[in-house]
Amino acid sequence: MHRRLALLSTLALAVGSAAALLPALPATAAQAQPPAGASAQPSAGGLVRGSVRGQVAVPVRGQGQTPARGSAAARPKPAQHAAADSAGERRQVVRYWTEARMEAAEPLNPPNPAKGTKVSPADVRAPSTAAAPSIAAPTAVAPAPAAPARQSARSGGAAWTGGGAVVRTTGRIFFTTQGRNASCSGSAVTSANKSVVITAGHCVKLNGAFHTNWVFVPGYDKGARPYGTWAATKLLTTPQWDASEDVDHDMAAAVVAPLDGRSLVDVVGGQGVAFNQPRRRQMYAFGYPAVAPYDGSKLVYCSGRAFDDYLLSDDLGLTCDQTGGASGGPWMVGFDESTGLGTLNSVNSFKYGFAPNWMFGPYFGNEAQAVYQSAQTSGVL
Repeated sequence: MHRRLALLSTLALAVGSAAALLPALPATAAQAQPPAGASAQPSAGGLVRGSVRGQVAVPVRGQGQTPARGSAAARPKPAQHAAADSAGERRQVVRYWTEARMEAAEPLNPPNPAKGTKVSPADVRAPSTAAAPSIAAPTAVAPAPAAPARQSARSGGAAWTGGGAVVRTTGRIFFTTQGRNASCSGSAVTSANKSVVITAGHCVKLNGAFHTNWVFVPGYDKGARPYGTWAATKLLTTPQWDASEDVDHDMAAAVVAPLDGRSLVDVVGGQGVAFNQPRRRQMYAFGYPAVAPYDGSKLVYCSGRAFDDYLLSDDLGLTCDQTGGASGGPWMVGFDESTGLGTLNSVNSFKYGFAPNWMFGPYFGNEAQAVYQSAQTSGVL
């Protein structure tokens, strides 16, 4: 025990503190909704397709996908917390978020990864610029004793100028936590109730307490809210994040109330969402980083092939220099730059202090799937 503690202390000194990107998913999947008018038909791999606005896509049993940790029967129930669940509370929350408060919201510092080390301190080294590993089936723990080989990212962090659905479905999240206002990022996803936002666990709960005054602002632009301000009625996260704030399960969902009689997906559309998928795939990560050199005013993206964290977590990694405020922003596979549609398969979660150009996000397995299923079948009022 003393030897392990000494090893952990030495590694902590070698890599620095992990900093999250706050204010700064056997196999089923729901596919991002293509242009309006397309019929909802199951496709290969269990992906269901619908329209960008107003058409529900419901997950179906996938074919030929690799199951991950745990069985569906043993899937743990997510933690749930009531948010603004009355009309009066929602009005108060929306009024609270003035432009000045949104612009002044700042990132937080969530807990560091707390798992045992998977390598020795001598194996810790700076990021490699070698080619990416080939695509492989999911693994719970990457046993590699050296730094992961990776390809250079197509984008390590640049303003998204491609337009498409992603500029409507991605947005900033604002909330109050421990007496201060903060921000994250999140994404509207296709769901049975058309009202689900996927984000990181620490964007709904941190240091043992759920956040308050929680709203989602899709398409945020320097204080402008082109698609409105959506107040949460319910917040959900994995039991692992709820119990011990485990970064391997740093995933959450919010159910938001209708706005002016319309549901979120009816207004902005919804990205697909998938669980228990192969690792080390080409991915796009989006968010609203708000710490220099970013200011929270622009949608920023990174793209490249994901790698496995070989240090303190079982998360996916990506070359990405997004900063605080990007937490909870979507990681998507199968992203189409021409339409801005993809399939959400992780979220921005944390960074190690020694590697500011590495971003990590949780593997979406059964626990994340349970959060999504509970959220999409929840009543919105």
